[in-house]
Amino acid sequence: MMDSSKHDYFEYFGRVHGILMYKDFVKYWDDVEAFEARPDDLVIATYPKSGTTWVSEIVDLIYKEGDVEKCKRDVIFNRIPFLECRKEEVMNGIEQLKHMASPRIVKTHLSVKLLPTSFWEKNCKMIYLCRNAKDVAVSYYYFFLMVTDHPNPGSFPEFVEKFMDGQVPYGPWYEHTKSWWELRKNPHVLFLFYEDMKEDIRREVIKLIQFLGKEASEELVDKIVQHTSFQEMKNNPFTNYTTLPDEVMNQKISPFMRKGIAGDWKNHFTVALNEKFDRHYEQQMKGSTLKLRTEI
Repeated sequence: MMDSSKHDYFEYFGRVHGILMYKDFVKYWDDVEAFEARPDDLVIATYPKSGTTWVSEIVDLIYKEGDVEKCKRDVIFNRIPFLECRKEEVMNGIEQLKHMASPRIVKTHLSVKLLPTSFWEKNCKMIYLCRNAKDVAVSYYYFFLMVTDHPNPGSFPEFVEKFMDGQVPYGPWYEHTKSWWELRKNPHVLFLFYEDMKEDIRREVIKLIQFLGKEASEELVDKIVQHTSFQEMKNNPFTNYTTLPDEVMNQKISPFMRKGIAGDWKNHFTVALNEKFDRHYEQQMKGSTLKLRTEI
């Protein structure tokens, strides 16, 4: 039985340069590689389930100078298209971006080596948000359960094994985060931590505003902090993905905005699984100066 379910799991995915990826994305990968960036594009890059929607809404508000109504002009995935996302004719991030007026904000989950070269050639600004691996694994598990385009992830410990082996879309968390961490001193790259945002959102919002070359007035910071709290975003149909039908994303199984905390992994990892994860983590991150907090 185990073998057939294992087989079914990989039927949902293809590979791009050895990295596991959704089949529909892989099919049109040439379009991703050939993407034409514009010099004033801003890239928001994350490993999945690291706070992408949160930082995206903050950035859109900065662009709109704190005008909350302007951020309600459309759902987040139309305001900030998901670059590599492709589902035949239903979803096409590249097409959305092509028809979008500048300055564009681009969402991606690509590692440094998979990001279209055009973004580097045009010297675009990039924001990378990093979240601790244990909380990412928990969030990814629930995402697998509620987004219908995923195979059955198995039990939580089984899924964690897949996560550790990089057998999830976008490949190993370890390589992904390290690839971006190496660029942290690049003046065009802002490297942020989810845990820092949970700890002191004002400080991180000010960092973002300054990175984008805007004025961090107290009024603007206040508005952003208030509008982008977890509760606000969970209740906001423009950010909580409830506009998607159940057959795409079934929020009855698990809400897209689930908990939004640091340290929820403690409710999911057994002592044994945690020890195993820690040992593996140490091997994977050996020699890297990237250090993450697993709780605040």
